[in-house]
Amino acid sequence: MDKSETLLSVRDIHTYYGDSYVLQGLSMDVPRGQIVAILGRNGMGKTTLIRSIFGLTPPRQGAVEYQGQSLVGLPPFRIAQIGLALVPQGRRIFKNLSVLENLQLPTSSLAGNQAAQRGARERGGWTLEKVLDEFPQLRDRLQNGGNELSGGEQQMVAIGRALIANPDLVLMDEPSEGLSPRFVLHVGEIMMRMRSLGHTILLVEQNLALALSVANYVHIIASGRFVFSGTPEELKSQPDVLDEHLGVSGAKSLDDIGVHA
Repeated sequence: MDKSETLLSVRDIHTYYGDSYVLQGLSMDVPRGQIVAILGRNGMGKTTLIRSIFGLTPPRQGAVEYQGQSLVGLPPFRIAQIGLALVPQGRRIFKNLSVLENLQLPTSSLAGNQAAQRGARERGGWTLEKVLDEFPQLRDRLQNGGNELSGGEQQMVAIGRALIANPDLVLMDEPSEGLSPRFVLHVGEIMMRMRSLGHTILLVEQNLALALSVANYVHIIASGRFVFSGTPEELKSQPDVLDEHLGVSGAKSLDDIGVHA
């Protein structure tokens, strides 16, 4: 990776939940304009990495820098204001608010997100109208409460809310979880379109085929450490890694699991 193009840098982070030692010295770079996928079995530390970066579970040791600025110790709302957006696991939309209210949150005066407000004004930035063009199903649901939506519709809102923040970097935690196969394909198309528009994505994903079809670079995590780092193409030559750490038994290449790198 070209260090000069690094947008996010994580160096030797150690994160705990109480006495439970979860992330054990992880380091990684996320280059600008790429999709970096984090893969691994349940409980290996994928979501904890996202939470460590976004200030929800700060690391006890190590460095997290975004465009050279340290994120360690900053509250999540401040991290959002400087150019990161989160699509959390389980969607986490506000179910007592309408779809419209959920989508308007990043540009509200309460959020204080200058990048979102500027992006909404400038040509090319994500606006409510552009998000509704991306997710036309939401047009007829704007006044519905979040609790009245299907799982797929809630994910549309969660992704749309992140886009309206006009972030440089989007952290996406299991965006395909619980979705129909057709909408999983749509999520993949959205991520590739986001990349083409200049967004950088750090993706945590259990759907191996989806992750490897969109990612430029892959890290596999096991017990809080990376056990593989490379391109999807490089993963083709290591079926033992797929077998041991992802449970893809007997795969001779990525083509065997429906992935064309």
